[in-house]
Amino acid sequence: MTSAHSLPVLDLSRADDPAERADFLKQLHAAARDTGFLHLTGHGITAAETARILDLTRAFFALPEADRLAVSNLNSPHFRGYTRIGHELTGGASDWRDQLDVGAERPAPVVGPDDPPYLWLEGPNQWPAALPELRTAVLDWQSRLAVVAHRLLRELLTSIGAPADFFDAAFADRPHLHTKLIRYPGSAPSGNDQGVGAHKDYGFLTLLLQDAVGGLQVVRDGEYVEVPPMPGAFVVNLGELLEIATEGYLTATDHRVVSPPGAVERYSVPFFYNPRLDAVVETVPGEYLRSAPGVAHDASNPLHAEYGRNELKGWVRAHPAVARRWHPELVEA
Repeated sequence: MTSAHSLPVLDLSRADDPAERADFLKQLHAAARDTGFLHLTGHGITAAETARILDLTRAFFALPEADRLAVSNLNSPHFRGYTRIGHELTGGASDWRDQLDVGAERPAPVVGPDDPPYLWLEGPNQWPAALPELRTAVLDWQSRLAVVAHRLLRELLTSIGAPADFFDAAFADRPHLHTKLIRYPGSAPSGNDQGVGAHKDYGFLTLLLQDAVGGLQVVRDGEYVEVPPMPGAFVVNLGELLEIATEGYLTATDHRVVSPPGAVERYSVPFFYNPRLDAVVETVPGEYLRSAPGVAHDASNPLHAEYGRNELKGWVRAHPAVARRWHPELVEA
């Protein structure tokens, strides 16, 4: 079942106004506790910036297939690059979308036999030679959104009565930034409408820029509800590690994207804000814990306190072909 629904809308600039701050924090607390999703305005990212990144996203997917396949993620032990339509899995089923995965631009790591395998998740990106401006634009976009996300994370902690700087150290050095450029190319020939299947994000915060085509759905009160696009706003959602860190007080929420009808294409650019890979997530202190129910563990989706283990688990499940090629020891038999 689905129905029209608007998420709570929060204006981040209200946090700077002494007359508005208390009400902003109250609304942020409620949205994070009760919904896990919200629309964020007042973030300082201009309409020109969002138009530019969406234009470049469309330009990338308009490249000839040979140019996109030249940066296939099958070339990358770091799971970076282009994924063809239907070659990413969610819940074991193919998602009817293609995408370009970009992380922080760093040298390839030297990973020894005794090192945690999640270190492979850092490394260089792959960039299409036919669209050279994409590199600077996406890396600048990541830097801009990282500032917004960190500000929001601090305000979120404040809103539940926790120390605003609790996670500062985990994000201060080598935070794990990740951006996807995504195209949903209309209905699948099979009739399956799984643009991306139901899932929870496994990190901290996601800031999603979507175009004017709908399709995002979020679980509310046991059913999926539509999240119509809102011009000028990011859709923000909480990930599983915030659930762990708050003993289930803040919960990650299931969501999915239903493929647009017919030949309609949908474009989106989610940004994932996460700490360094070896960060161990500890419980956030605060009086709110008196109301925390504890983390509900799912045997099919174990949650790890160490961020990199969560991240690697997600990549191996979503991109088994890349894992088999570069990290066969990580693939379940």
